[in-house]
Amino acid sequence: MNEVPDPPKSVLARGLLLLDAFGPADVELTLAQLSARTRLPKPTAHRLVAELVSWGGLERTESGYRLGMALFVLGQRVPRQRGLREAALPYLEDLYEATHENIHLTVFDATDTLFLEKVTGRRSMPIVSRVGGRLPAHCTASGKVFLALGPPAYLRSVIAEGLPRLTAKTIIMPGMLRQDLARTLDRGYGINREESETGVVAVAAPIHDHRRRVIAAISIAGSAHRLDLERLAPAVRTAALALSREMARETARPR
Repeated sequence: MNEVPDPPKSVLARGLLLLDAFGPADVELTLAQLSARTRLPKPTAHRLVAELVSWGGLERTESGYRLGMALFVLGQRVPRQRGLREAALPYLEDLYEATHENIHLTVFDATDTLFLEKVTGRRSMPIVSRVGGRLPAHCTASGKVFLALGPPAYLRSVIAEGLPRLTAKTIIMPGMLRQDLARTLDRGYGINREESETGVVAVAAPIHDHRRRVIAAISIAGSAHRLDLERLAPAVRTAALALSREMARETARPR
């Protein structure tokens, strides 16, 4: 959710502001909450919400509104992410069958790790990650991959934004984060030791395109008491390397 000092003037921008009012943990919001978060007058918010409901971007609930299926359908049409998810799914499923842990496909977005896909099951430890959700990049295994191997601007933007503490083990000092990223660069994979969620650890490896740019990451996440991250790292790296070869062929094709 992004806070704005004053609401924009265009109708389109105001409608998008209402959609953006929903944070990662929000299942539904009341009209009063939407008005407060966007600083739109209640009558204006009510009118725009009604139009969004008519289109399918929002759905009415007994106590408010939730994001609608039209947004999900629209999101599936994004060509780059759709192609990436479709290519990655067999590798994610193979990792799940081998580990029965939470398997993620992620990308870097602004200063966050954005979860594009998740494969999980009854034997997997329940964790906070979800498709379409996000966590600060500095405290996820995938995020450390993006910050260590991606453009320097990624790290600058994350540090400028601040390093929020999610758990007692979250790295919140820029110097310590740089040291951790240097280790990530050396070994070729990222590790999260209860830094984004207490009791949860993860290991992630990068996916490259044909120009060797990091475009995504694959990770395994689960119980800190059960997962041996160093033992799982080769499996994650192997899956990421295979997917990188596939994506390199795809991204090298002329458009």
